[in-house]
Amino acid sequence: MNKFIETPVIRSGAAASQPVRDEETRRAQAGARVGVSRPHESATLHVSGRAAYVDDLPELAGTLHVALGLSPVANGRVLKLDLSEIRAMPGVVDVLTHADIPGSNDCGSIIHDDPILVDLQAGGELRYIGQPVFAVLARTRLQARRAAARARQAMTVESEPPVLTPKEAHARGQYVLPPMHLSRSVAAGATDASGDGDSAVTQAVRAAIAAAPHRVEGTFDLGGQEQFYLEGQISYAVPQEGGGMLVHCSTQHPSEMQHLVAIALARKANDVQVVCRRMGGGFGGKESQSALFACVAAVGAAKLGRPVKLRVDRDDDFMITGRRHGYHDSYEVGFDEQGRILGVRATMISHAGHSADLSGPVMTRALCHFDNAYWLPEVEMHGYSGRTNTQSNTAFRGFGGPQGALLIEQIMDSVARHLGRDPLDVRRANFYGPSPAAGEAGSAAGRNVTPYAQTVADNIIHELVDELESSSDYRKRRAEIAEFNAGSAILKRGIALTPVKFGISFNVKHFNQAGALVHVYNDGSILVNHGGTEMGQGLNTKVAQVVAHELGVDLGRVRCTATDTQKVANTSATAASTGADLNGKAGQDAARQIRERLAVCAAEHFGGTPEQVRFANDKVEAGGRTIGFDALVAQAYLDRVQLWSDGFYATPGLSWDRETMTGRPFYYYAYGAAVSEVVVDTLTGEWKLLRADLLHDVGSSLNPAVDIGQIEGAFIQGMGWLTMEELVWHPKTGLLTTHAPSTYKIPTANDCPADFRVRLFQGRNVEDSIHRSKAVGEPPLLLPFSVFFAIRDAVSAAGGHRVDPPLRAPATGEAILDALQVVQGGKPAAPANAGAAARSKVAATA
Repeated sequence: MNKFIETPVIRSGAAASQPVRDEETRRAQAGARVGVSRPHESATLHVSGRAAYVDDLPELAGTLHVALGLSPVANGRVLKLDLSEIRAMPGVVDVLTHADIPGSNDCGSIIHDDPILVDLQAGGELRYIGQPVFAVLARTRLQARRAAARARQAMTVESEPPVLTPKEAHARGQYVLPPMHLSRSVAAGATDASGDGDSAVTQAVRAAIAAAPHRVEGTFDLGGQEQFYLEGQISYAVPQEGGGMLVHCSTQHPSEMQHLVAIALARKANDVQVVCRRMGGGFGGKESQSALFACVAAVGAAKLGRPVKLRVDRDDDFMITGRRHGYHDSYEVGFDEQGRILGVRATMISHAGHSADLSGPVMTRALCHFDNAYWLPEVEMHGYSGRTNTQSNTAFRGFGGPQGALLIEQIMDSVARHLGRDPLDVRRANFYGPSPAAGEAGSAAGRNVTPYAQTVADNIIHELVDELESSSDYRKRRAEIAEFNAGSAILKRGIALTPVKFGISFNVKHFNQAGALVHVYNDGSILVNHGGTEMGQGLNTKVAQVVAHELGVDLGRVRCTATDTQKVANTSATAASTGADLNGKAGQDAARQIRERLAVCAAEHFGGTPEQVRFANDKVEAGGRTIGFDALVAQAYLDRVQLWSDGFYATPGLSWDRETMTGRPFYYYAYGAAVSEVVVDTLTGEWKLLRADLLHDVGSSLNPAVDIGQIEGAFIQGMGWLTMEELVWHPKTGLLTTHAPSTYKIPTANDCPADFRVRLFQGRNVEDSIHRSKAVGEPPLLLPFSVFFAIRDAVSAAGGHRVDPPLRAPATGEAILDALQVVQGGKPAAPANAGAAARSKVAATA
């Protein structure tokens, strides 16, 4: 029998309430194709196994397979590389080194510091275990892998001790990028990005902390997270006529793959075509890091004139690619009796890995989300991207935002425990608001300006949290939990309510653009192509709904095709939660142009004006007559009306100054909040999520069913990051020991709470987004902060709420036991990676 307290099985999030369903039905009957729940456009293909991914494409005659020879050391260099034995192995056709790359040996996304293959002529520097040194091309994948597995025997290397943690990198002053700084002082009336500790702004912040009635300081360690997409990294390169190259690539950024492949081949962008029909998951891991695989496959195909496929297995994927940045944070905060923050200093050191990759924008977003939902009048932030001898960390759902926001939530929780107040009350006391409360520090604009100088003009956090607090019975349950804990020596319960404010847009202004093509064929069917990529999130479904709604037709008429750089050029990555915002608007623009042309045609034939023509439910009303959409399209074709169009959209009103770290980087904010209740076994460190109540703001939802699915998935994925997904590097060799499902644990269906209540907050975007909807990809990943702090609450209860628990993330069983030992008066907390290091030692001994 399960020793944890059982709860009724409730799936209230899986289905909308009856009034919501009735409203969706009414809208659909009235002709709406947005704001209604529709299945994912590939749902049937997914569940039947007929959805084609890159590895499902029929292999052309003569296809070769690639496997990569990887570095055996984390920090060193290649003294000698003898590939003769590998070249002689069965099935091997060729072995590529950096010398075989016609163009630039680099796949860095922003800074050119990321070699495709180790440059043997420039010292043969080895930066991490798993770094590709050479590539084996063979007739079969198994033959290629067997040959590449001989990498250690082919190399003579020298090695040095590796740097493996951001804290150690910071101590050595090793960074992949210059540090970032941002300070804001309401008292001084200014911001400062210089990092000068003697500036007036910095001095004002420190003075506010020093003068505060209460002060707390501490450190916080936060681990990284593997994307663990179901479909691993893969590229299939096929030579084309005239020196062209077609690359089928599982990527979130086809245009960047096109650009980097062209540079590696020393060709122009128009020589390279990148196609992606769908990915089996991405989560940011295929934004920049699909480049190495695309480049190697293309170089091999170009050299040999044969199709080349590169598909890495799960272990190699782990060993080669990066993941979410882990962070080592420190902070100092001053506050009053109510828990209001009077001044705060924070230093964030990210685990960047061996190269810059996207660490710069990740840190920028972390700094810009340190405030989360809170007004911080005096704030000083410093961000360092530590260079380590590990895989180069990269984008992951949230892109630094979760790391920054989690630190301020840690601070809020510690402030509450210092004062003996309910953490929710402390959080409320610090929420952004329209104006300063009496006697509080504030500016003329009020308590609604972020540290980076953007005004929070759409704040709904107060009413959203009010609604969730009431619907979840938060206060009642907290009292019941206190009563339970008083009578339970071993099992302790905890509860937490945490808010979310997440900025939507790319921090880089010019990325906020998109294009689309819409074709209406003369039989009335419709084809859509846009610059976004489908990775299971439902982007194609939403864009198809937007186009169907604009043309007044049934969704079944609309088909989305593969993302293709020869159709829509210069696209941005499908990232930053902007996929539907950007591509939906571009698709709407294209469809609207076609509708306006059709309206002119209808008015000419049936009377009235074009403005009076109505499109809905596959019908067109014009001049008092109703005709079928098919019939109007056929007539328009006879009249030589253009039945295709391109569309374009650029997000308005954005600005960002990298020098001052100020501007309006976000078009709007998405909000949310969650209440989680857990029970912890204080003897074993085991825990269980008993109930989760989620209320999330998606504006006026394009597809409520898809959005609820995204929220549920983000919650469980974020919970995995904060509680169980632990990355462990061997402390001496630098080997990533958790490089497979056997050692790296992600959440399963059993980790989903039996009582899981997910609702959409009813509202509309104040900005002119696509049908006033809001992004849903990344913001809900912050909702499971409530799980982490509920565990922290339960641990605190084990010590009678007398000690602030030193709980690190992920809150594994070992981490929970370490924290319990401290709150119960035992030994000091172990270092953040102590449990990991111990297991590595056992593994090394074995």
